[in-house]
Amino acid sequence: MRKGCIDLRRMRRVLLTGFEPFGGEPINPSWLAASRLEGEVIADATVIARQLPCVFGDAMAALRREIDAHDPALVICTGQAGGRDGFSIERVAIDVDDASIPDNAGKQPIDEPIVRGGPVGYWSTLPIKAVVAALREAGLPAHVSQTAGTFVCNHVFYGLMRALEGRHTSDGPVRGGFVHVPYLPEQAERHANAPSLALHDLVRGLRLVIATSLATSTDAHLIGGATH
Repeated sequence: MRKGCIDLRRMRRVLLTGFEPFGGEPINPSWLAASRLEGEVIADATVIARQLPCVFGDAMAALRREIDAHDPALVICTGQAGGRDGFSIERVAIDVDDASIPDNAGKQPIDEPIVRGGPVGYWSTLPIKAVVAALREAGLPAHVSQTAGTFVCNHVFYGLMRALEGRHTSDGPVRGGFVHVPYLPEQAERHANAPSLALHDLVRGLRLVIATSLATSTDAHLIGGATH
């Protein structure tokens, strides 16, 4: 559903982010998919899509500015995970930057805490297994992931959950989490035909992630929901 005569000022807002391209890739499927949902109304909430820089520190600062500007009820950050075979719904962010390649500003932190003295980790507050179930029911590959890596994606995920601590809207605590998506087919061709999903499937999947997260207050309890 697209915005029309609806008064968006009275609606809940969902902040959905993707990243700019990195690592020599000309595109980033996370942003291409997220941008397609800009302005869409899902479960009586309007989607605000924003691109984050693939730069340590800058990405977290940009995310915080968007949260402060839009006061969302739900925040879902997305990123590219080349080589994974479907939607990876991340369970936990950990307090470490350990980059195997430089970010887009040439920074390459090794074994550095994201927040010195911060918690070892933060749990996602998305209904991660319910999201996996909804994606699978729609015929899309999905799993609960136990690692968001140690590059800028995990950095943003950790910063997101820290930023949402104690944050509320009229609907209650602001929920958030991180979703990794695989390559697009045109990228997979350059990577030994790695697993991929078409852009329309990525968009369809993110729409389901949002709808399920907004509609589910208590997560499902599924055996085998976590496969990675």
